[in-house]
Amino acid sequence: MGLSERKARQQEELRDQIIAQSWAIIEREGWQALSIRRIAEAIEYSVPVIYKYFENKEAILEYFTKEGFRALTAQLRTSVTDVDTSVTQLTQLAHAYWHFAAQQTEHYKIMFGLGIPTCETINSVAEMRDMSMLMLEVIEAVVVANDNQEVDKMLKMKTLWSTLHGFIAIELLSHNSISKEPTATFTDAVDSFIFTLINKK
Repeated sequence: MGLSERKARQQEELRDQIIAQSWAIIEREGWQALSIRRIAEAIEYSVPVIYKYFENKEAILEYFTKEGFRALTAQLRTSVTDVDTSVTQLTQLAHAYWHFAAQQTEHYKIMFGLGIPTCETINSVAEMRDMSMLMLEVIEAVVVANDNQEVDKMLKMKTLWSTLHGFIAIELLSHNSISKEPTATFTDAVDSFIFTLINKK
C-alpha cells in the first residue's frame, strides 16, 4: 500500500471514529448534548482535527439525518413490497413509519428536530425527496385503483406525513418514548385518511 493510500485509509478511519463517537454521545444523552469539543475529547484528538471532517455540529447532524432518511425509506419500501392491494400498502407503510420511529427513536428525533422539513429542503435533499416520493407513489396507487382522480395527491402526501409525524411527536412529548405498536388513535387516523382517498366527494 502506497503512502497516499495509507493516508486516505487513516483519514477514512478517523472520520468513521468521529461518527461513531458522535452517535455514542447522542444515544447516551440526546442530540442536543453533541458538541465538537466533546467529540474531540472522546476520540482524544484536538478540536481543529474534527473541523477538517465536519465544519460544525450541524454538519454531523445532517449526516445522521440523511442516514436516517435512507433507512426510513428502505423500511417503508420493504413494507409495501409484495402486498396485494394499494390500500393495504398504504396501511403497511403507515405502520412501518411508526415502527421505524419506535425502533430508531434517536435517529427520528434528529431527522425531525425542527419539525417536518419545508418543501424547499425536501427538494434539495435527495434522501428526503426519495421518501416523500415513495409516499406519493403509494397514495397515487390508491387513488388510481379507486378511480378518484380529483384528489390532490401532493396535498394528500403532505397530510399523510403531517399525520404520521404528529402522532409520533405527541408520543415523544407525552412519554419521551414511542410504544412498540401503533396506538389506536394512530390507526384510526390512518383509516380515516384512506377513507378520503377511496371515496369521492
